[in-house]
Amino acid sequence: MTQGTTAKPTVYIVDDDQSIRHAMEFLMRSVGIDYAIFHSGDDFLARYSNEFAGCLLLDIRMPGLGGLELQEKLIEMGSTLPIIFITGHGDVPMAVEAMQKGAVDFIQKPFRDQELLERIGTAMQTDRERRSEQRLKADVQERISKLTKREKEVLDLVVTGKPNKVIAYELGVSQRTVEIHRARVMEKMQARSLADLVKMRIEA
Repeated sequence: MTQGTTAKPTVYIVDDDQSIRHAMEFLMRSVGIDYAIFHSGDDFLARYSNEFAGCLLLDIRMPGLGGLELQEKLIEMGSTLPIIFITGHGDVPMAVEAMQKGAVDFIQKPFRDQELLERIGTAMQTDRERRSEQRLKADVQERISKLTKREKEVLDLVVTGKPNKVIAYELGVSQRTVEIHRARVMEKMQARSLADLVKMRIEA
């Protein structure tokens, strides 16, 4: 079994039913997907890290820490790991509630292997996109942190669309000084255009 304690994309399977766990293990192995199996929500939570990448395949009803409770705890921890809930027929209202709280999908028992694999593929793509967005945001925040106080003031005014003349008046400096600060902001932010700069500021 792959432990999945690094950022390597992994399917994390949490189910108290041993037969389901064995079936999932066989399926993941058969298609070459990295996986990690947990027998309870508490077991998963004890080993969870925000570095986990991939998706979480989670039984909605389990003894102890149930699927919905585990989802709540992951939300509190700032997790963005996509969750696919495994449900019985009577659990659909619960699954809908889970999706309203951020789960990406749910699948009803019994399900076809191919259907599950397709949903896992979609969830893992969602995770890649989320992580890419997080990296971009962190990169932009790092660039902003390197600006001086005055450059940050200029940045905030530039992205509102105000011309240099107005910015100079509001800051009580010369228009030439604003032009110098603006050029430095563009350089430090690695922005190719004003639109690029505005987009970065929004993303941060």
